[in-house]
Amino acid sequence: MLLKLLRNGLGNLIIFISFFIPIKRLKRSTDDQECVNNATRSMSLYQFHACPFCLKTRRAFKKLNLNIQTRDALKNPHRADLLAEGGTIKVPCLRIDSNNKTTWLYESNDIIDYLEQHFGEASTPCSELNYQNTSD
Repeated sequence: MLLKLLRNGLGNLIIFISFFIPIKRLKRSTDDQECVNNATRSMSLYQFHACPFCLKTRRAFKKLNLNIQTRDALKNPHRADLLAEGGTIKVPCLRIDSNNKTTWLYESNDIIDYLEQHFGEASTPCSELNYQNTSD
């Protein structure tokens, strides 16, 4: 119980501090942003609000200007979905639904690397070839 209170307290402190650290958002044309929004519509992040690794992932969403739905893995039905479909209750976890296939991506660094690869400055998410790869 004490460990849980300490972990939540530190997590909330980190969230509070991060509020004062600005994030420079990636700028895209309106058409490209709409395309990215469509591509990320099939993604959701299972997370705990006070988890520092989840915060790191959410900050990457803001930096990359991504609209990905977040789901609280502390509460059902999201907790049950994460366990039943993802295999374990571990956060952050990015759920990617595409072509009737669901991929569960764990680890904040792996999630951020995936998003940078598909939606970062060096990517071309709205080109015909790359957009098809994000929906595989």
